[in-house]
Amino acid sequence: MIYVTENNSSISDNIPYIPKPLDLPERVSTQSLYLPLQETKVTASEEEQDFIKNNYVARTLLNQPELPPLTWWNWYKKIDWPKLIVLGSEPFIASYGIYSTPFMWQTALFTFIWGVLTGLGITAGYHRLFAHRSYEACLALRYILVTLAAGAVQGSVHWWTRGHRAHHRYTDTDLDPYNAHKGLFHSHIGWLLFKPCRSIGTVDTSDLDRDPSVQWQHKHLLVLNVTMGFVVPTLVCGLGWNDYRGGYFFASVLRLLIVHHATFCVNSLAHYLGDTPFDDRHTPRDHFITALVTLGEGYHNFHHEFPSDYRNATRWYQYDPTKWAINIFKMLGLASNLKRFSENEIQKGRYGMLQKTLDKFGQTIVWPKNSTMLPIITFEEYQELAVKDTDRALILIAGFIHDVSKFIDLHPGGMALLKNQVGKDATVSFYGGVHDHSTAAHNTLAMMRVAICKHGGDVEYLKKRLGHAATPSPIWT
Repeated sequence: MIYVTENNSSISDNIPYIPKPLDLPERVSTQSLYLPLQETKVTASEEEQDFIKNNYVARTLLNQPELPPLTWWNWYKKIDWPKLIVLGSEPFIASYGIYSTPFMWQTALFTFIWGVLTGLGITAGYHRLFAHRSYEACLALRYILVTLAAGAVQGSVHWWTRGHRAHHRYTDTDLDPYNAHKGLFHSHIGWLLFKPCRSIGTVDTSDLDRDPSVQWQHKHLLVLNVTMGFVVPTLVCGLGWNDYRGGYFFASVLRLLIVHHATFCVNSLAHYLGDTPFDDRHTPRDHFITALVTLGEGYHNFHHEFPSDYRNATRWYQYDPTKWAINIFKMLGLASNLKRFSENEIQKGRYGMLQKTLDKFGQTIVWPKNSTMLPIITFEEYQELAVKDTDRALILIAGFIHDVSKFIDLHPGGMALLKNQVGKDATVSFYGGVHDHSTAAHNTLAMMRVAICKHGGDVEYLKKRLGHAATPSPIWT
């Protein structure tokens, strides 16, 4: 990965990458590296076996036995009942609370604030700090983030990070726990409600095993879930303005329902809604709506391409409150080493996708014949043919012979100018001798090519004008 920290990004962007030379043994001749390889015939079966041998995902899926699929006869065995009870009961409890509990603006405001804080525990903590190590945080901030994240009740940071790292390493494969190819329901919540048919891909989490805040949260997770998820919001609303019911139903249950599904949207909606400005090989997409409901995690195409970047949004106008929070942590001295991918590498991604878009658009356009498909004749043969072939009006321009017979009546400069150039080399006239034609004129002319003039004709005139910025050239040459 190529990234720079926020403190030295401007310096790193100016340092060119210089590859190191190969350290070859003296007995190895460099010329032997360029000898043509002997062609060997490979059968389809051998090619498939070679692919499996050299592809970790394919090899793992082949060797790892898959559990029986979900059917009408075993569905009750496939359901993860504890998760179903928790996630399934939230909408009903929240709905009951909405219809049975008086509204208080203080509770509504606190619900929003507590939702943002516990949500940041997930986005700035679980996701960008622990899962991607996109910045460094002091120990105090790490404890604060894992404590707030416990209030979102989304498992331990160790469990959450392991699954998320597998998602990035094995995106859109059966080793990806949120595999978007299995459908919107599966990637949103189905992967939680039903036991997986196979184990998720292996990832390295050794850094988490050495983190005291991670170990502390894992050890006290249940207590932290209950305390931060239910006790604290209920007591704040109850002791603050005597709204214990609102504290439980709104600041606890309804908030949890919203925070849960906001996080789930990163796995589901962010893989279905939006565009792919950096890469389209996988499903992650960028969209403002997803960013709006996920505290800035909706620029998912960028994130999957540059996962170690502490930002999800790079433009000043893009909504990414998690990025803003991390910047505040830095200003307060709580965070450091904010990682940012080089702007040059980011622009490469944009350029690649823009090029793909242009190429796809170009496939809808009718282009002139490739020069390799045109016959080559001498200038004398061209002159003779122009006289004999009365059905065509042949004009030589820039080394190409064009049949302009169907364009004579449409020529903006009149028919006489074109008829006067039949059988001649009109290069100088076309390139400014009579009129310096537009790019559209060049492109239109290129569609009329029928042959190539050997030795090019008056192309020497063009060589003198190569540096002239105002000289247009046809798109297809």
